[in-house]
Amino acid sequence: MCGINGIIFSDASGRTAAPGALARMRDVLRHRGPDEEGLFTDGQVGLGHRRLSIVDLKTGQQPMFSGDGSRVIVYNGEVYNHLELRPELERMGHEFRTTSDTETILRAYEAYGPDAVERLRGMFAFAVWDGQKRELFMARDRLGVKPLYYVHAEDGSLYFASEIKALIEAGAVQPELEYRVLTDYLANHAPSGDLTMFAGVRRLPPGHTLTWRDGKIAIRRYWDISFERDGNDRRTDREWIEQWLELFRQSVELRLMSDVPLGMFLSGGIDSSAIAAVMAGLVKDPVKTFSVAFAEREANELKYARLVAERFGTEHHEVIVSPEDFFAALPDLVWHEDEPIAHPSSVALYFVSRLASEHVKVVLTGEGSDESLAGYGRYPRTLANLHLGNIYDRFVPGAARRFVADRIAALPIDSTVRHKLKKSFLVVGTDIESAYFDNFAVFPRAMQSRLLSPATRERLNGSLDPYAEMSRLFNSVERGDMLDRMLYADTKTYLHELLMKQDQMSMAASIESRVPFLDHRLMEFTAAMPNRMKLRGTTTKYVLRKAMKGTLPDEILSRSKMGFPVPIGKWLRGDYHNVVEEYILSDRSLSRGIFDADAIREITERHMRGENHDERLWALINFEIWQRRFFDGEVAAPYQKR
Repeated sequence: MCGINGIIFSDASGRTAAPGALARMRDVLRHRGPDEEGLFTDGQVGLGHRRLSIVDLKTGQQPMFSGDGSRVIVYNGEVYNHLELRPELERMGHEFRTTSDTETILRAYEAYGPDAVERLRGMFAFAVWDGQKRELFMARDRLGVKPLYYVHAEDGSLYFASEIKALIEAGAVQPELEYRVLTDYLANHAPSGDLTMFAGVRRLPPGHTLTWRDGKIAIRRYWDISFERDGNDRRTDREWIEQWLELFRQSVELRLMSDVPLGMFLSGGIDSSAIAAVMAGLVKDPVKTFSVAFAEREANELKYARLVAERFGTEHHEVIVSPEDFFAALPDLVWHEDEPIAHPSSVALYFVSRLASEHVKVVLTGEGSDESLAGYGRYPRTLANLHLGNIYDRFVPGAARRFVADRIAALPIDSTVRHKLKKSFLVVGTDIESAYFDNFAVFPRAMQSRLLSPATRERLNGSLDPYAEMSRLFNSVERGDMLDRMLYADTKTYLHELLMKQDQMSMAASIESRVPFLDHRLMEFTAAMPNRMKLRGTTTKYVLRKAMKGTLPDEILSRSKMGFPVPIGKWLRGDYHNVVEEYILSDRSLSRGIFDADAIREITERHMRGENHDERLWALINFEIWQRRFFDGEVAAPYQKR
């Protein structure tokens, strides 16, 4: 894993790429590649690279050049099938000087042009400058495991980098809020499309390429998930399970490619436990496993991780994160993330990454299983709400339905029953926006209408649609049922944010993370499986649970999904209420005028009285820290106990 960056000035700009500016842009990414650095300039174009050495430690330096020097590549990621691609390229006359996957990508591009990307199996973001054509080609892996951001300036110049902070360092943009994504962020944890929180900065979508020539860019999709199924397929459940497990084993084995020590993050959930089980059968030495937790009992699942570690004889390491350390690290981690941190678990991920970096340079992780195998509880709940809601609407008069909804709203605010009923068919609507998007939003549509200040609403021209991109993706699945559409939308949006968390928090500690569940061949097979193999009644990840039966302890197989519990609500209600006072209620925060002060105070007060608004307070805290770090240039802030 590495950091890449580049500038291609258009003829209209009249500028040349200065090595000093490119080096500053590159070196702000030092954490992504502390081992080596490289730079290339040629008039209007310049490329930079920071290297974390994983494969071909001696001869894999970048930027890397073609034999005649006319093409040059900078690359971040791992292509696991690069050795399989070499024989055909050698038969075509390409001579290899290294054993690196970087050179394989470059030779493949020389041989196949832009279509080369379709032959690559792995995670990647790369750029190839063709000096003869005066053309830049960029590509991003199918699921978006590796990040790639860019700015296309008005004069046609193009800036790109692995992280947004490098674009700011280059002066490609001045930090400014992209108001068009504000409602999306508030509802969905993060922007859902190709826009970012920074005005003028976009991300290349997963499974897409970008070609720059003469100041113009062309973006092309080269891969997508298909849920089309063969109606004549008569495979039994056992056959589906066996075939899925074999692809999963292959995926894990491919991700063991490394010339440096590797390990894995072990949470004790079924996903990471399955990886540990397969990995243990593929390596000679004990697997190095790493776990993180908090001291609070409700946020400590180490007993499950220890159970798996003992079962497979791993070399196990743990770290306990205190709330003091959690809040002290937060501003720097927001800087690493580039945007407000969507999930508190990102902070824990950084601490376990830092622990792992003392022992290995590569880890395997369990991201992606929930979005491919319907692992979230919201999937069966939504399907049930839609089914029961249609019956309820059909047979219960409107006045009676309104009476029930009013009685639920009148229940005590700290009531668990009230919280569950408010998300049930008794209250939510039977359209997908109400039953799914809005029902599981951080700030639902109605709450946003009160949260945003009049000035913000005016700036948004009255548009408060936080689900435009989610709806577009949901409705774009032509051949698939309701579950397929939910999985597709989440894979393109929610999963992307989780992958950016995984990438940026691990790279903050200078280690590479790999995601076996997101091998594209495994994903394609999983999408085409009957949905009964993913979600059976209320049993999520059905195929995974059956595939691991007899291998994993029953306590792991039968566990309900917990996510990664962080007691953020308890902390903010208790000893760390000063964090709320500083980042949400202070005059400095409220004076920005983005949010309505009365609505902010009401949310805070209701949380302090016992109603759970931890996700909302977290979003507001991170939004303010993000502005202070990137807009105000502030580095430090108070986090002590009250």
